[in-house]
Amino acid sequence: MTYEKVVEKIEHSRRFGRLSGVEVTGKMLQTLGNPQEGMRLIHIAGTNGKGSVSAFLCSILKEAGLRVGVFTSPHLVDFRERICINGRMIEKEAVARIGTRLLNEPFEEEPAMFDYCLVMALLYFREQQCDVLILETGLGGRLDSTNAVGTPEVSVITKIGYDHMEILGDTLEEIATEKAGIIKRGTVVVTESQTPEILAVLLAAAEAVGARACRVIAPEEFLQCRYENGIQSFVYGDYGTLSMQMLGVHQYENAAAAVEAAQEFLKNGKFSERIENGNAGEDKRQWIKKCVQRGIRAARWQGRMEILRKHPFFMVDGAHNGNGVAALKESLTALFPGEKFHFVMGVMADKDYAKMVEELLPLAADFTTVTVLSERALAAETLAAHIRGMGVPAVASADLQTCLAQAENAAHKTVAFGSLYFIGEIEALFQKY
Repeated sequence: MTYEKVVEKIEHSRRFGRLSGVEVTGKMLQTLGNPQEGMRLIHIAGTNGKGSVSAFLCSILKEAGLRVGVFTSPHLVDFRERICINGRMIEKEAVARIGTRLLNEPFEEEPAMFDYCLVMALLYFREQQCDVLILETGLGGRLDSTNAVGTPEVSVITKIGYDHMEILGDTLEEIATEKAGIIKRGTVVVTESQTPEILAVLLAAAEAVGARACRVIAPEEFLQCRYENGIQSFVYGDYGTLSMQMLGVHQYENAAAAVEAAQEFLKNGKFSERIENGNAGEDKRQWIKKCVQRGIRAARWQGRMEILRKHPFFMVDGAHNGNGVAALKESLTALFPGEKFHFVMGVMADKDYAKMVEELLPLAADFTTVTVLSERALAAETLAAHIRGMGVPAVASADLQTCLAQAENAAHKTVAFGSLYFIGEIEALFQKY
């Protein structure tokens, strides 16, 4: 099959089925001879920040000379974004070849799209001889497809909040229990700061399964936080000043989580002669410090507080739930104190859009709403009417191209946010022009 046909078939696979993702993927891997065995893993779960932590981690480990396979979801513009090695997307030829094999395989259970993508990634990372795999959960953790892959050396838990409650549970404790499912015996756990009830769940889970160690990031560890000319910097522990292109006050904690995870992986790991000989005679602590400083500086993550245009200003951010929008608000307030913004918003109907809008009202000059290209999308006029009811000017745009054209004449900085699919639509349009 061609690349286009493979992607079409995979994207039109079922979303959910009779069995959980971990069961379906487990059966698929058994049928294929368990290609994941022997691969070194770092596993990431959480509600917000997984992609950013993955990007920071990949960048640090790449600086260490490692071949780093990264599996994330969803993609913004190109299907191949889900499967990358050292930041480079999988080749179309490999998608066509591996995808054809998987689609023709008579698996015992019908795979979902996510199962196909994950197993494709594992087969690709195996043939490309990756030194380490970074796997981002799709939904939850305990029953997620990625939890079938094996025991990670490091498990990272990013910020946990309310999301996918119809599947993960109605309380933060229930959601945290699902996320904690990626913690396994012998694993080092790195968790970002959490509310007391969430942290209690994570620490109890780590103790129950026999995790090797647990490192909790504390925001007070970030010193001298600054923003200047598109670069954020902060002082962190023995690493000194860390500078980064990825914007947002929440990125300090995401960067710190990646630093701690990378440090654990690098200081305890045995690597190939290619890596060991390349650093012969260098103090390991200094080597790790150098990799961290360079990696944090080089890391990029598309669609997260990303400035697509400076004049006139246009930023996009994949804030698609209450926690994400709260982080966006905090970051905009810190980076652009006293300013108001023209917000462009497109979300799914199952999100708490009322809370998202309410969060941003103090910073809003006005809103333009857009209907995302999805069956689950909230209608632009419905959203605009709700915003107007809260006392803020809002108009529904007929289509995204019209919306972006109008934004060029906005009196304030434009910030587009919402569904990652929506951000992907914007990114694709900007790439054309």
